[in-house]
Amino acid sequence: MDTLRNLVWATSKHDVYMAQNNSVMHWSSLLQRGTEVLRVAGQVVPKQKGHGAQTLSRVQISTMALKDNFMVAGGFRGELIFKYVDKPGVVFCTNVADNKNSVTNAVDVYESPSGATRATAANNDCTVKFLDAERCSLLSRFNFPWSVNNTSVSPDGKLLAVLGDSSDCVIADAQSGEEIATLKGHLDYSFSSAWHPGGNVLATGNQDKTCRLWDTRNLSAPFAVLGGRIGAVRGLRFSSDGRFLAAAEAADFVHVYDARAGYGAAQEIGLFGEIAGVAFSPDAGALFVGVADRAYGSLLEFGRRGRHAYLDSYL
Repeated sequence: MDTLRNLVWATSKHDVYMAQNNSVMHWSSLLQRGTEVLRVAGQVVPKQKGHGAQTLSRVQISTMALKDNFMVAGGFRGELIFKYVDKPGVVFCTNVADNKNSVTNAVDVYESPSGATRATAANNDCTVKFLDAERCSLLSRFNFPWSVNNTSVSPDGKLLAVLGDSSDCVIADAQSGEEIATLKGHLDYSFSSAWHPGGNVLATGNQDKTCRLWDTRNLSAPFAVLGGRIGAVRGLRFSSDGRFLAAAEAADFVHVYDARAGYGAAQEIGLFGEIAGVAFSPDAGALFVGVADRAYGSLLEFGRRGRHAYLDSYL
């Protein structure tokens, strides 16, 4: 399905999580073993009641996000699930969409300026919802004139990038939802974004086969346009040290750009199948790529070799 994205997350260089259909698997490269940490093929019953908690059934996972041990997963019918991967059961689950046919396109987990853990959910119903991760309560809801395909919050928790079925990308205040700037330059619908750890650079990925880089101090035009090979840029991730940017196309290609070289130096990784997501390990020593192809579904690990590239693969 072309709506699958951001289904791979790494919490250490040895621990990576990948969602596929009705489950989330944890892969330990140390133990060379996979373990299922979430299964949503049957009924999903939340431990925490109230705040609109609902029992869900037969969820097909469309997107996910993971920070520390806290995971948020979205579904193809507007579902939203909170879970701690080191504890059994589901903490909270509900339906956040205005209608059951509204896909949860993207979720995010971030730390607010006050230090609280927040979650966001973006849907085809043209909304972005903000939730308190600990209380499992809805904090705010922002409306946009188009279906929202992706959101990301800046490292300081103050800015919200909103992308969707528009060639424009919106930068909004994460607290109030007030629009701060509109980024113009893409030619089609947008699907992905990522903030540099330094907070001054935003990367956006689009159906026009480009990733564009924006300096938050001057948003009048992108300072770089990075071209893809065959399709939309569906996944973007910066390494924790800010050195590399991984840009995943919908299928077959992942491009790794060197930020210190002005994003001019790039390594192209060719593979076969639809890409479910990309993730750097927290120490930036490994790059994980999920392949969602029915016949060739797999998780690939590329080790950082020397200073410049991710070359070897062994999963």
